[in-house]
Amino acid sequence: MKKTREDAALNDFGPLIRRKRLASKRKISQDDLAGRLAQMGIWLDRSAISRIENQERGILDYELMAICKCLKIRPSELFKPR
Repeated sequence: MKKTREDAALNDFGPLIRRKRLASKRKISQDDLAGRLAQMGIWLDRSAISRIENQERGILDYELMAICKCLKIRPSELFKPR
């Protein structure tokens, strides 16, 4: 059966971002992450972060880099084979 746009994942990083966010020493909530991003001038609210993590929203390169910085991870950690 052919996948439709509604069925397709809009990014490959969402589940990895969620795991890294929850695996930090002090678990970071989506609201906390949104606040940290806002301090960097990246305007993603909790809902947008949720949609990214659920692969319902694409993620721009600068957003990905800012999320990595907020989570204190190297972008290369998201590119490791699963």
